[in-house]
Parts: sequence; structure tokens; C-alpha cells
Amino acid sequence: MKIQQGFSLVQVWRYVGLASLLLLVTWQWTIQIDSSLGISALASGWVLFGVLAFLALFSIRKRLPFMPLAPSAIWFMLHTVGGFLALFLFWLHTDAMGSKGFYGQVLTILFYITSISGVIGLFMEKVIPRQLTCSGVEIIYERIPGEIAAIREEVESLILKCTEEVGTSTLAEHYLETLNWYFQKPRFFLNNVFGGHLSQHWVRQQCMILERFLSEKEREFLDKVYSLAEKKRKIDFHYALQTLLKTWLLVHIPMAAAVTAMVIWHLILIMVFFV
Repeated sequence: MKIQQGFSLVQVWRYVGLASLLLLVTWQWTIQIDSSLGISALASGWVLFGVLAFLALFSIRKRLPFMPLAPSAIWFMLHTVGGFLALFLFWLHTDAMGSKGFYGQVLTILFYITSISGVIGLFMEKVIPRQLTCSGVEIIYERIPGEIAAIREEVESLILKCTEEVGTSTLAEHYLETLNWYFQKPRFFLNNVFGGHLSQHWVRQQCMILERFLSEKEREFLDKVYSLAEKKRKIDFHYALQTLLKTWLLVHIPMAAAVTAMVIWHLILIMVFFV
């Protein structure tokens, strides 16, 4: 059974098992150190640092797609498993209470923000691509403004042609008053994020209001405008969800970098003053 490109369910459970084993071994190690009156936080801290260093490799891997390394799907799965492992190790390292002192509290807050954003990102990475595929349109994010501009030009050409052939400006006037706003740029962002259909209902309502005032010939042009509006609606949907994916990375990656920097500084302080 395949759950994503590049790995199977068996592989997932294999790595989950290895992560669980590492967590269990670390936990038993800290118990043994505590029983001998040692500092168990050093042991759990080193293991946690190793896992965090491995998680940082995922960002490096994405910047080196040409390297003969494992497929990105494998790296994503390992990053996900390692992220949950890091969270459990952090609880073990801090006794589930968080670090003490101002520096430790800031580090704890950043760590939890990074973890929460990671879980949210995991959910989005699983759900959003499927929603985009089901939309029936495929488009690169950077090309969306150009696509919308092309649709707008096509709509305006249709309206101009309608005005010339029919000899009335009813459709043109309605477009300038209402639909022109819709075709200027992506609209209904939040509604698209939450999977609503407000944009479709809005366009349909505008067309229904106008339709009774049009002749049969004008209605043919209106139908073409509506079809282009439907195409733009799907592009708007892509824009909203792809923006969400990109915005999540703008939160998760800087937070992860901040955590890594603070962890390294924390390690340096520990090595200087306590070892």
C-alpha cells in the first residue's frame, strides 16, 4: 500500500519504530544516570541536539536537488518522524515543564511555535495538494497574475465584441459596475482557504441579475463571461491555497533557524560552565 510517492506504509512504521526505540533507550539512559546521581539532562540534551541537527539537514537537502541523495519524499517522511521525536525528547529533557530562566523560556516558546507550525504544515502538505488536484486546474504560483490578466483581457474583448455586434452597452455597463472588480486580481481569499463557494455564488448572482435584461445574443456572450469567471475562480482557489503553503514555510523555517541558533548557544554555555 502506497501512502505517498517514494515510500510505503511498512517503511513509515519501520522509521516510527526506530524513533520510538531511540526515545525509549534515551529515557532508560536518563533513568540510569539519575539513579547514579549524574546529570541526565546532558544525555537527553545531546540526543535532542543530534535529532535537531538531522532535522536541519532537510532544508539543506531541498537546496541541493541535484545531489544523488534519497528522494525528497523519504526526507519529508524522516523529517516528520524526527520532528515528533524531537518534541518527545524535549519533554524528556525539560521534564515536560519547559526550561527555566528567561533564555530557557524564550527557547521553549520558539520550540513550541516551530513544532506547532510543523504539525500545521504536515496537515496542509497532506490535504492541500489533493484539493488542488481535484480543482481541475494546474498552474504554477508565479504565473497566476499573468493568467488572471489574460482572462481579464479575454473577458473585455468579449464584452467589446458584444457591444459592437448587438449595439447595446447593457453588458458592458454591468461589467464595469460589478464584474470588473472580480477580474482585477484574486478575490475571496479567506473563503477559498476554508473551501467555501462564495465566489461562485457571487458571480452566479451577478449574472442572474443581468440575464433578464439581455437579449438572446447578449446571453450567449454572458455565458462565455461566466465560463471565464469559473476558470478564474479555480485559479483564485490555487492562489489562496498555494499562498497558504508558502506563508507556512515563511513561519516554520525562520522559527526553526532561530531554535537551532539558540540551541547551539545553549550547548556552548553548557560546555563552558557545566562540563
